[in-house]
Amino acid sequence: MDDFKVKFRGVRGSFPVANKNFMLYGGNTSCVEVNVGGNLIILDAGTGIVGVGDDLMEKYIASAVSPSERSFISATILLSHIHQDHLLGLTFFKPLHIKSTELNIFGPSSDNRSLLTSLSDLVFGKTFPLDLGDIACGLNIKDIYEEQAIIIKKGQKPSLVSADTKAEDEDVLINFYKSFVHPQDGVMIYRITYKNKSIVYATDKECYLGGDKKFIRFAKNCDLLIHDAQYTTEDYLNPYSPKQGFGHSTFDMAVETMKQTNAKNLVFFHYDPSYDDEKLGRIKEHYVSGNKNVQLAYEGLEFDL
Repeated sequence: MDDFKVKFRGVRGSFPVANKNFMLYGGNTSCVEVNVGGNLIILDAGTGIVGVGDDLMEKYIASAVSPSERSFISATILLSHIHQDHLLGLTFFKPLHIKSTELNIFGPSSDNRSLLTSLSDLVFGKTFPLDLGDIACGLNIKDIYEEQAIIIKKGQKPSLVSADTKAEDEDVLINFYKSFVHPQDGVMIYRITYKNKSIVYATDKECYLGGDKKFIRFAKNCDLLIHDAQYTTEDYLNPYSPKQGFGHSTFDMAVETMKQTNAKNLVFFHYDPSYDDEKLGRIKEHYVSGNKNVQLAYEGLEFDL
């Protein structure tokens, strides 16, 4: 399959919101679904992943009457970091609880603790009725480091390789590096490449004066840049409640990054949970009007690369 499709499932930061004033853009936290080369890749496991799981379960049940004859579910989850808004939906991802599911989770270690240990302590056990070891599916959790990349070859499971590995025509290549401009332990930035098309996922990162040069090199000439835009510049610089150092960017920072990376398309992402439809509508009018290559993320927004 030559498909490279992106679907936004959760676009909020910090915590989910359920309110009539948040219907247009959605209230779920970070999750982006990527279907590429016949593989399902899920970026972060905020509450938006629940909807991904529901859709997968519907297809799973429809595939055959007998569970033993149904098409199994296979997915790769890439975690940017282990803050709660990026993990809240993981335990409620229904395929996790189906024995035939194959799930590979990659993400950074934190505070000298493996990702497996962090997920076991933070998401399962004390905060959920099941321990990690009680999960039904085939679960593979791996730490990732900057000198590595992930490659998915046609018909094979994802594997870790050297960061300088070159992809062949049918390969899906995932490069990444850790940015330390987000407290407490940084955040992983991802680039997914397939058949000379690429998307960059950069949530929970703050920009520097003049641009983040390491990130600009990493994201150069990407086809789709998904960039943190939690705050307006006014909120970011508010003298009474400044947001500098919180590890998040402004809409203006994201636009400047788009220019410096020469990204073909920019999607603003990870909005502050206080930004309702009316406020985001004003932001859209300011940044998007007349620019078809810039969009505000909303639940259900799709890109076909």
